[in-house]
Amino acid sequence: MCGIVGAVANGNVVPILLEGLFRLEYRGYDSAGLVVARNGLHRLRTTGRVSELDKLANKLNTQGLAGIAHTRWATHGAPSERNAHPHFSKAVSEIAIVHNGIIENHELMRQRLQAAGFEFVSDTDSEVIAHLVASNFQQTSDLFEAVCLSIAELQGAYAIAVMEEARPDRIIVARNGAPLLLGLGKTGNYAASDVSALLQVTRNIVYLEEGDVAELNNEGYRIVNCLHSKLGEEVERLVHESDLASEAIELGPYAHFMQKEIFEQPGAVANTLEMIFNIHSISPELFGSEAENIFRDTNSILILACGTSYHAGLVARYWLETVAGLPCNVEIASEYRYRNPIADPATLVVGISQSGETADTLASLNYAKSLGHRHSLAICNVAESALIRQADLRFLTRAGPEIGVASTKAFTTQLASLLLLTMTLAKMRHKLSNEYEGKMIAALRHLPAALQLALQVEPQVKAWAERFAQKRHALFLGRGVHYPIAMEGALKLKEISYIHAEAYAAGELKHGPLALVDNEMPIVAIAPNDVLLGKLKSNLQEVQARGGELYVFADADSQIQESEHVHVIRLAEHAGLLSPILHTIPLQLLAYHVALQKGTDVDKPRNLAKAVTVE
Repeated sequence: MCGIVGAVANGNVVPILLEGLFRLEYRGYDSAGLVVARNGLHRLRTTGRVSELDKLANKLNTQGLAGIAHTRWATHGAPSERNAHPHFSKAVSEIAIVHNGIIENHELMRQRLQAAGFEFVSDTDSEVIAHLVASNFQQTSDLFEAVCLSIAELQGAYAIAVMEEARPDRIIVARNGAPLLLGLGKTGNYAASDVSALLQVTRNIVYLEEGDVAELNNEGYRIVNCLHSKLGEEVERLVHESDLASEAIELGPYAHFMQKEIFEQPGAVANTLEMIFNIHSISPELFGSEAENIFRDTNSILILACGTSYHAGLVARYWLETVAGLPCNVEIASEYRYRNPIADPATLVVGISQSGETADTLASLNYAKSLGHRHSLAICNVAESALIRQADLRFLTRAGPEIGVASTKAFTTQLASLLLLTMTLAKMRHKLSNEYEGKMIAALRHLPAALQLALQVEPQVKAWAERFAQKRHALFLGRGVHYPIAMEGALKLKEISYIHAEAYAAGELKHGPLALVDNEMPIVAIAPNDVLLGKLKSNLQEVQARGGELYVFADADSQIQESEHVHVIRLAEHAGLLSPILHTIPLQLLAYHVALQKGTDVDKPRNLAKAVTVE
């Protein structure tokens, strides 16, 4: 959530700052602002979209050779201009800051700083940072040192960028628990929350580590780790050349990023599984050089994740227990980190996150380690993310940038990765015969083509969407491994269409949800031709008997007949273990087309953010 862009260059940086904010809009926000240095610090702030800030900057002909910019997702204080960043403070020199994250000790800091004479004009926790830096600046007269002293006092997660009026030729940035990186250019140097914001000016990227504070000017940069190094002792960080293509973060012929990303799934899954296309046998080395030893000592799995990634973990539990014969527990990360679970050192902890910066997932993985869990695996879409760096083993889901807030291709690539993990563990436990291994490798190779075929149901889904758009509530039903897919379908619908949707294991209908069923409540069912199909049909009969309207996603051979109140869309033949991945596609399309009918903001749904870097 939120986005930071900073720039120091030999020309006007305002277009760079604004373009960077446009490219970070996918992260979710409710206000935007920037400050530039030109005969003093000049600040612009607006509520609403970056486009409003762009109009204001053009109207005022705002220019400067250095600046910082921000999109805010409200945590402390309502969305308003006075709560928007940048925040100012005045000490020896005027200071401006932008901040991502949450400062957990902001109330105590606010009281202390107010007692010292600093006046607060916003409701945010972020303003504390501005006054704290100003307070330390009074003692040191050096902004870099003041920032270093300040972050030692802050508790929580943060990425910050700071400027001062007296030295307009530089910016200071710092990170701890929230993403921030540097961009090194020929005519300037830059900082941002995400590499996509900087592709306009450079591909040379430096990923900051926890506790790093960096000073940027037009000529170069320096980095000091103020939490782990002596003050003033510089540290080296590798320079990476980003291979992210500009077109990957552009819409192209699509109306929305969500639509684009739904249709990118065959290619995203193919990229994720590329390493198995020319092999005849699964190897644990797919998950890292130490994987074989770690997997050999593993006797159970603990999956930690949030939101859509949590649903992927729930699917994986069925696979791991059924195919690999390993006990598996799946925990919502934000809940696990406040429980007192029993740790087994022989349990492999698997953290799943699209961004790799999800605060609750990172904290829960650290908590699991503190309890005595020895080994961890990260399944993530971002190579240089905190989750990847924190885990012993790693597997990259090569989905490419996912801009739409409602996750699509990240989910299906996570499922493909988790199925590969299942097969690897099953093989090491002698649960996977050579014949079955060959069949599964062939099925995974065929998966991109199967996904392409699943996308062909879009015209039928569009017709359903016209009916759904008038509804206020919906129930989603699934059984077995498809129950988490029903949960994911319900989540997608409520995320972007704002229709209240709930998912249930179909056998639970008679234990309460059946009371909700009437002709105004659409019931979406996932009906693959598996061993639970007969049970599911009985559950659907319960709905029909009470006047419910059924919308069924079935396999071609499920033998569910259409009628006046039973609508059926048929996918291909049953795909076995891969069936949950294929049945995800029509549910994503349903949510997308219902949202189009309702006219909601598909890519940036209200109140939500893409990368949830706060608790």
